[in-house]
Formats: sequence, C-alpha cells, structure tokens
Amino acid sequence: MKIPLKKILLYSALVLLGLVIVFLVCRLMLNLSAVGHALSSVVGALRSIVLGCVMAYLLYPLTRFAEQFLLFHHVKPKSARTLSTAFSTIVLLTLIFLFAYFIIPQMVVNLPPLIQGLPEMIQSFSKNLSDFLVEHGQSTEIIQETLDKVAGMFQSWLQDDPLSALSNVMERVAAAAVGVLNFIIGIIVMAYVLMSRDHFVGQGKKLLFALCRKRTTCDRILKHLRVINRIFTNFVSGKLLDSLIIGLLCAACLAILRIPYAGLISTIVGITNIIPVFGPFFGAIPSAFLLLLTDPYKCLVFLIFIVILQQVDGNIIGPKILGDSTGLSAFWVLFSLLLFNHLMGFWGMLLGVPLFASFYYLLREFINSRLKKKGLPLATQDYVHVAGIDENGTISYMPPPSIEFHPLLRGSNSLRAKIAQWLKHPTPPHRKSGDDTDRPDD
Repeated sequence: MKIPLKKILLYSALVLLGLVIVFLVCRLMLNLSAVGHALSSVVGALRSIVLGCVMAYLLYPLTRFAEQFLLFHHVKPKSARTLSTAFSTIVLLTLIFLFAYFIIPQMVVNLPPLIQGLPEMIQSFSKNLSDFLVEHGQSTEIIQETLDKVAGMFQSWLQDDPLSALSNVMERVAAAAVGVLNFIIGIIVMAYVLMSRDHFVGQGKKLLFALCRKRTTCDRILKHLRVINRIFTNFVSGKLLDSLIIGLLCAACLAILRIPYAGLISTIVGITNIIPVFGPFFGAIPSAFLLLLTDPYKCLVFLIFIVILQQVDGNIIGPKILGDSTGLSAFWVLFSLLLFNHLMGFWGMLLGVPLFASFYYLLREFINSRLKKKGLPLATQDYVHVAGIDENGTISYMPPPSIEFHPLLRGSNSLRAKIAQWLKHPTPPHRKSGDDTDRPDD
C-alpha cells in the first residue's frame, strides 16, 4: 500500500513537533531557577503596565464626567477626549503633590524625635508601671527583664555595622528609583489607556463574540461584567472617599483635643481605614501605644474618640457613601477578609471584599437560573421552613420550632402557684417496698 506524500510530511511534522516539545519541557525542568528568573523579569516589566491600567480604571469615572461636560459645551470629541485625559492626569498629580506636601513633612518632623526619644519614653513608662506595682505589693522582675530585652534590641539596631547599613540604604535608594520610574511609566500607560479606552473595549467585545457560539452567551457575559465593574467601582471609589473624610475629620478633632502627633496619627487612621472591618484597629493600636508612652491620659481620650469616630463612620458616613455596593452581609465581609488575607496578604484585605462580592453575585445568578428552570421560588426566606419537595414540585413546609413557656408569677398554673401549693400540702416521701411500716401487723 502506497502512502501519500502529504501524509508522510504531516506525520513527520507532528513527530518533529513532539520532539521539540519534549526537548523544551526537559530544558525547563532542568533550569527551573532560570525559568523563575525569566518569569520574574517579565512580571517586573509588566508592573508599570498593570499600575497604569489600575490608575486608568480608578480615574475613568472622573475622565468620563469631564468628557461629557466638554461635549455638552460643544467641544469636538477628539479634543474633549484629550482634555479630559489631561484633566484626570493633573488631578492625580495634584493629589500626589498635596499628599507629599502635607503628609511627608509631618513624618519627617515627628518620626526622628520619636525614634530618638523612644528609649526615654519606654524607661519613663516602665518606671511609672514599676512604682504602681510596688505600691500594690507586686513584683517588678518581669518589667525589668522585658525592658532590658527591648533596650538591647533597640541599641543593636542603632549600632549596626555601618557598611551593611550603607548597603541597605543604597539598596533602598535603588528600589525607590525603580519605583519612581515605574510610576512615571505607569502614568504614561494610564494616559494611553484613557485615550484609547473605546478601542480596547471594542477589541475585547470583538474577541468575545468571535469565541462564543451563541449570542445569548455573549449577552450574559457582558451583563455580568457590567455588574462586576459596578461592584468594584462603587466599592473602591467609595472607600477612598470615606477614608479621606475620616482622615480629615480625625485630624481636626485631634487638633481640638490637643493630642500629640495629630498629623501622623490622622494619616495612619485615614490610610488604614481603607481596609474594611479591621482597618480601624490596625490604625488605632500603634497610635494608642505611641500615646500610652507619652501621656496615658491622652491615650485614653484618643481611644474614646476613635471608638466614637468609628461608630459614626460605620453607621452614618460609610452607609451614605458606600450604600449596598457589595450586596454582602457582615458575616460574608468578615469571611472574605480572612480568606483573601490568607491567600493574597495585604492586597487581599484591600480587594477581598469586591472579589468575593463578584463571586457571590455569579453564584447567586447561577442558583437563581437553576431555580427558575425548576419553577421554584427565588427568595431565601421561602426556604427557611421547607420540609421537602416532591417529584411534582410541591413544597411542603414544617411548622416553625416553638418552645412552650409557663408563667412564672401569674395564674393558677404559674410556678409561684405550684410552689405555694406544695408548701401548703407537701407530698409525703415515697416509702420503700421493704419498709416495716408497709407490712401488716402480726
């Protein structure tokens, strides 16, 4: 049997392709470190692009508002797109400048004296604590041992090897320079993304419609993507605005209360407030410890103030700004924070809530679509007391659990009436069957 030449060439090409794939896999398995280095280099190169896309996503609402405003005033579409992008970039740079102008001087002014005076603060605090323990007849050995350990660690940190300290400084300067360069490239990428956002969106939809066989599938995917985009946009923008308000309000109130390090503490509280649920504690604990070393009375005032501030934020400011942007209950918010903190660390605490809210939304839509096909109700409350569903789809309910209570003080069947009846007519004790009193007389 004669084999056609085309099949011979095809089989030869497949065998050659298989050998090449096996060779590449073997090389990768033998050079895993080189592969990891190459992947890290690729990720580092893409870091600026990712940063630019994130900034463009955050600034898109402002850019869209500015563009619609310019179009309303009869500005040409191309000029409106360029001016709105420039306006958003200027706003971003202005916010960064204001942050550097107001916050960095506070840190430069407060941190060096704080670091220099920290040993003296610890000594003074430990002395006051020791005097208090001595007055009440307690031992101070644990306080002294802890103080010696902390002082030794602090002195060793200050008196480290100058060459190693210099190398660390040089490494940090180089890392900071690379970070600044990535940020500048990220701003350029952000401007390109904002200018060409319609083109990128069109390319994504074009790819989606090319891959999906049914148009209804594309419609459903686009619908879900719009909802997920709304969840992320509302949560992130609302949380940033909420944290800014909390930081400014904290700075004003701490200045009125004459709390030391008001600017530094307000910065910590405002930044950590971005993290839901745990953020206020992350900001309050180091601030309270700092105030405890300087003035315990001011520390108590600060703790009372921060509790009041967080109650105002959680019950008034936060709901007004965020609303029900995620659709999650308090339990699922806490669950998502703990889960994504374990999986992604700090970024998981920042983005865990909208990520889990998106997954929760997709799962809810899937469950509701399955229930609709089966003709079953969609409300969760309709399933609380369900006992079962037969083959015809008829739902049977069980009565809600109830506990029968008896009155305590009022009525003839109350506990008080039973006790009074027992006191008037006590029940005689039961006699044993072998007791002599039960036997008839001889």
